Amino acid sequence: MSIPLDKLIDKDCNVYEMTCVAIKEATLLSERAGNTETEGDGEKVVSVALDKVLNDEVEYTSSDEEQ
Repeated sequence: MSIPLDKLIDKDCNVYEMTCVAIKEATLLSERAGNTETEGDGEKVVSVALDKVLNDEVEYTSSDEEQ
């Protein structure tokens, strides 16, 4: 899977925040033993994590929203 550049360009959000969330998700995905999301297809963990973030499959809050 390649990185969906059209979604990345169209996404209206804080890019730094989204990148931090994608990095955290990629770390969590890579640490899981027997991860079926990336093992079977030979997909890169970062691509899967970024796709999940761009498709709003990962929920997160920022410190700015909490205040």
